[in-house]
Amino acid sequence: MEQPSNLLLKLSQKLFEDAGDRAQFIDALLHPKAFNPCILWCQEKPSDSPFETEPPLIWQPAFVERLAIELKPGQHPLHSQGAFYCLDFSSVFAASTLLTLTKPVDLVIDVCASPGGKSIFAWTALKPKQLLGNEVIGKRTGALISNLKRCQIHPAIVLRLDSEILAKEIPQTAQVVIVDAPCTGQSLLAKGGKAPGCFHPITINSNAKRQKRILANSAQLVVANGYLAYMTCAYSLEENEQVAAWFLRQFPQFQAVKVPHLSLYQSHLTDFPCYRMFPQQGLGAGAFTVLFQNTQDGHRRELPETFFTRPGLTVLPLPDRTIATHCEG
Repeated sequence: MEQPSNLLLKLSQKLFEDAGDRAQFIDALLHPKAFNPCILWCQEKPSDSPFETEPPLIWQPAFVERLAIELKPGQHPLHSQGAFYCLDFSSVFAASTLLTLTKPVDLVIDVCASPGGKSIFAWTALKPKQLLGNEVIGKRTGALISNLKRCQIHPAIVLRLDSEILAKEIPQTAQVVIVDAPCTGQSLLAKGGKAPGCFHPITINSNAKRQKRILANSAQLVVANGYLAYMTCAYSLEENEQVAAWFLRQFPQFQAVKVPHLSLYQSHLTDFPCYRMFPQQGLGAGAFTVLFQNTQDGHRRELPETFFTRPGLTVLPLPDRTIATHCEG
């Protein structure tokens, strides 16, 4: 029987006081089990789903379905036609903080957008006037453009800029900013994948430092009373609760917002509102999510006209919102 590494044991001890909880967490990573496939309909879903579905969770959005465990939606003809987007249910969990927002949204900026799942979720849930998907890693930008085209997300802009440049060029422009932060990817193990070195302190601390930098720059993009959604697919405290606590200290104009429909998932590792899904819960590989609100007063700035002429920028003005999407994973 495979034995957990010392680093995994130490992480489990940080996360859980109860030995039984630690054992279940470790087992979920060492012996991955299949999770129910999940799809996101990008327009009103069919009245009769072509798939066998699981009963929806009380907070599950109407445009998301969890399917029977043995199904492979990526092989269905509707997938090749672009009718839905596939994603891990943990991604739905993380992005579901956006479901609490009710005000009209002019602009959503997804700072670390590829391959596009959170952007598509935000576009479907919030119907923004404009979506800006940013991906600084060049080899990932193509996937983002492809997915948004397949999903007919419009009007949308795709670009490749460091978050610091975004903060300088388009500050205070977005009612909603999403930071699905680069992380150690520890939850990949719960899906049977590999994430070498993901439990090593150097790897964890390096990612936490990068996340703080991206969050600090992303805060500059948020308009007065706007929102910043931060999420990761890691388990470590250093990348999640500790980064969020640092952000609240450094940017006291922001506060963590309660998300009532996720109250049962409140992190037991801190007091401020933030939420975790663990793989042993059987819903998805795991995620951390927190929603911040900018409490400062002020006025929203418009995207400058010169921004639309920036080299390398891709504009996706597709004609309508008819069937969309691409399977992720």
